[in-house]
Amino acid sequence: MGIIKRMKEDMDVVFEQDPAARTYLEVFLTYSGLHSIWSHRIAHWFFKRKLFFFARSISQISRFFTGIEIHPGAKIGRRFFIDHGMGVVIGETCEIGDNVTVFQGVTLGGTGKEKGKRHPTIKDNALIASGAKVLGSITIGENAKIGAGSVVLKDVPDNSTVVGIPGKVVIQDGKRVSRDLEHNKLPDPVEDRCAQLQKEINMLKEEITRLKEGK
Repeated sequence: MGIIKRMKEDMDVVFEQDPAARTYLEVFLTYSGLHSIWSHRIAHWFFKRKLFFFARSISQISRFFTGIEIHPGAKIGRRFFIDHGMGVVIGETCEIGDNVTVFQGVTLGGTGKEKGKRHPTIKDNALIASGAKVLGSITIGENAKIGAGSVVLKDVPDNSTVVGIPGKVVIQDGKRVSRDLEHNKLPDPVEDRCAQLQKEINMLKEEITRLKEGK
């Protein structure tokens, strides 16, 4: 695919994902997520040719202007969308598939000073919501959703939704999960557990009351 067609495809994704987008000129000039992706492609070209200084220089200049840090070594597929991208960090050995969406404050990082593959692999159609941290050499499956503020340290199966700290799978029914993530309506495993405990407490109170009445 030519450069112009690829840029057009990137802008089309913005219109699909962001209802606030109005014109191609506005998107072209003002969308920092788009600018960071385009800069990354240039930096990655230099990185693959072992021109590391030029690659990192482009990466850091892009970070300065966009607030988004993508290591030039990261591999990113087509139709990648960064929405409100301030604070997004993507590590060197991260691999991102096609049609992936991430929101502001997302970190796709490592867990220490280990060598080799140390950052996540994000498969096609995944969505990672605001402030989520996906850490280590783990795999986020196809069509997976990571809830806002979650910290994910283990592999996530395909067609799953993960929330919480640490992240727990709360939806996995074998069906494709809609990518229209409503951040304020995700299941909360902690709240669910508290509700279960409260239910058990109420049952115990009723049992104690029955025993007292029996005496």
